[in-house]
Amino acid sequence: MTKLKKAEKFIEEGSKLRFTVLFRGREMARMEVGQILLERVAEILNQIAKVEKVPETEGRRMTLIMAPN
Repeated sequence: MTKLKKAEKFIEEGSKLRFTVLFRGREMARMEVGQILLERVAEILNQIAKVEKVPETEGRRMTLIMAPN
């Protein structure tokens, strides 16, 4: 919740945000958990920001980009 409150502050200032989930070792077998986490973040922040780039996997990282409304 601390990171989400900081994210709200950045969005209110007009900044874009990139959320990154890094997978290590056995976590690579359960990448859907990271997908669910990023979707939950987008759902929480949807009042003040819109999803600019849906969660996408790039090697060991999954990223979500959000911009202010």
